Amino acid sequence: MTHQPLTTSFNNSLRLREQPAGVEKPADHKTRLRSAGLRPTVQRLALSRLLFGKGDRHVSAEALHAEAREAGLTMSLSTVYNTLNQFAEAGLLREIAVQGPRTYFHTRTSPHHHFMDEATGRMFDVADGSIEFARLPAPPEGMEIVGCDVIIRIRPKKG
Repeated sequence: MTHQPLTTSFNNSLRLREQPAGVEKPADHKTRLRSAGLRPTVQRLALSRLLFGKGDRHVSAEALHAEAREAGLTMSLSTVYNTLNQFAEAGLLREIAVQGPRTYFHTRTSPHHHFMDEATGRMFDVADGSIEFARLPAPPEGMEIVGCDVIIRIRPKKG
């Protein structure tokens, strides 16, 4: 599939004046970015509104790029990738590498584990406290364990 550029500008793309209760205001997005040490550029603000305006969720760069296009935003897929990686490095998102080049980003950054539906590619959280470890292996010399991510692959039962 080829991606055709849109002619809509960023200024007219997201109208946040009529947001329902509970949805962040534009100033909240600027504050979030600045607090994370990121300059609130037009692209970062637009993607922040899309990412954090819909609650806790898992998203791939391709899915967010499609959302941006549907919202009338004009930006390349590489801009979306770069922004997601910048958000993850700044601690705003949690990066979840699933398999090969497939990566998801999660708005919930606290430690937790995931189910991955192999049939649909959908990812969702495992209930907190439902996975227990008796022991983790010792890390290699000079290294320390900073986290442990479990991805439980699931699919519909056959028959």
